[in-house]
Amino acid sequence: MRATMAFMLVLASGAAVARDNGPAVPDAVPAGAARSCVPIMALRESLVRSDRVIDFHTGGDRYYRVTLPRPCPGLGFERRFAYATSIGQLCAQDLITVLYQTGGMRGASCGLAPFQPVTIARRRAKSG
Repeated sequence: MRATMAFMLVLASGAAVARDNGPAVPDAVPAGAARSCVPIMALRESLVRSDRVIDFHTGGDRYYRVTLPRPCPGLGFERRFAYATSIGQLCAQDLITVLYQTGGMRGASCGLAPFQPVTIARRRAKSG
C-alpha cells in the first residue's frame, strides 16, 4: 500500500490584487506544449490569480499556468489551497481544496487542468 503524502502550497506573493475589480490576471504567452503533471519538488511558489487561474513558479522565469475548467469558489479571494498526492507530482486530474485564513476551515475542492508553460507579461510601472 502506498503512503499518501500531503503537500500544501500557500500563496506568498506580493502580487497586487484589486479587491473591488477582482484579482488582476497578468497576460501570459504559451511557451511550449501543455503537460499533464509537474514534479512537486520543482514547484517553488503558487500564485493564485483568480477563481480559475493559478500560476506555478518553478524558478527563474519559468511558470506553468493552470486554468481550471470551472471557477473554484473562494480561491481567488483566499489565494490559498492544499492538495494531496502519492506520486511526487501534481497532475491535471488532481484536486485542490481552498483553505480559509480564519478558523482553519476548508472550502471547495476543485479539479486542476493541464499545466501550460508560459511566459508571464511584466507589469509596467504606472506613470502619472
